[in-house]
Amino acid sequence: MASARPSQAQRTTWCAGCGAYLSVAPGARSVRCGLCHAVTRVERRPHGLHHAAVGFIKGLINAFTPPQQAPSGPGAALQGPPASWGFPRVRGCKKRALLVGISYAATKYELRGAVNDVNCMSYLLRERFGFPADCILVLTQEDKDPGRVPTRANLMRALRWLVDGTSAGDSLVFHFSGHGVQKLDRDGDEADGYDEALCPVDFEDTRGGGVILDDEINAAIVRPLGKGVKLHAIVDTCHSGTILDLPYLCRLSRTGYWQWENQQTRLSSGETKCTSGGLAISISGCGDSQTSQDTTAFSGSASTGAMTYSFIKAVESEPGTTYGRLLTAMRATIRDNGGEFGIPGPIGTFFRRVITFSCAQEPQLCASETFDIYRKPFLL
Repeated sequence: MASARPSQAQRTTWCAGCGAYLSVAPGARSVRCGLCHAVTRVERRPHGLHHAAVGFIKGLINAFTPPQQAPSGPGAALQGPPASWGFPRVRGCKKRALLVGISYAATKYELRGAVNDVNCMSYLLRERFGFPADCILVLTQEDKDPGRVPTRANLMRALRWLVDGTSAGDSLVFHFSGHGVQKLDRDGDEADGYDEALCPVDFEDTRGGGVILDDEINAAIVRPLGKGVKLHAIVDTCHSGTILDLPYLCRLSRTGYWQWENQQTRLSSGETKCTSGGLAISISGCGDSQTSQDTTAFSGSASTGAMTYSFIKAVESEPGTTYGRLLTAMRATIRDNGGEFGIPGPIGTFFRRVITFSCAQEPQLCASETFDIYRKPFLL
């Protein structure tokens, strides 16, 4: 991977396009980046940290600036709003993602880091896991398109969009950064007596708005998953431990001991909340009874969610990690107030040394089936 840090003996530079680490051949005056294909001039004599800082800044700007080119790839030919949902068709895209960041601007619930979370996740999915830009649907409160504002109605449509027309080999990602709450369970399927729920931007609106219960999320994106389809939900909210109502919750101790806890329940109709043969995995910001907060993770005034920060740091620090090591690293980052070192590579440009976590939370892992968390590689 081009962004992996090379050995100290090699001569390196920063890509002027995306900020990745690049190895430089002896005597070379320029080098082409394998990620963004930009050509970077190489100075004959190092000029200290200035050049690295410039590369970092350019990389950050490019990383978080949405691509302006015309859509291309499997979903491009089918671009255009279907009458039913109002989102681009992506049939043929083997990787698709729904990213939701809600700031609740101008309310007492305002979050500073939600939109930054979406920007970071979009970059990570495109540059590290090969998700086509036109197969990533983003909903934010700041979007000028009313169909892309994360109201309850739009978010429910987007969830159905995510799983529509999927087939074996498809990889789906649902990322949500915002508020979560608990509601009294009214159908008897929750061991603790409470449903977990996501808060759309209109969650307090009694005329068509409201929260989205874990029961609804399960029905929308878990039960439709066919054989060979894989879904990862990365949920950065309060009370999100079992937000997908998946059958198995992984109990992981600080010493590394782990076991799956069967939380499977049946609906009043007799149905279970399992997939239709696919695999669903959720990585959430905290347990059902815990809260998850913003963290000042950029220099300056911007923020990210503590869970999103710890997730990206774990993925970037150890490519090819397992689920067990990922979860352990995320918990250690939050427990250690961000850790001694920041996120490597261009995405970590302004994350370094300015971390302030103000919450006690432990990321959770749930799945539709059990597996060895220290043997199964984390792959999107």
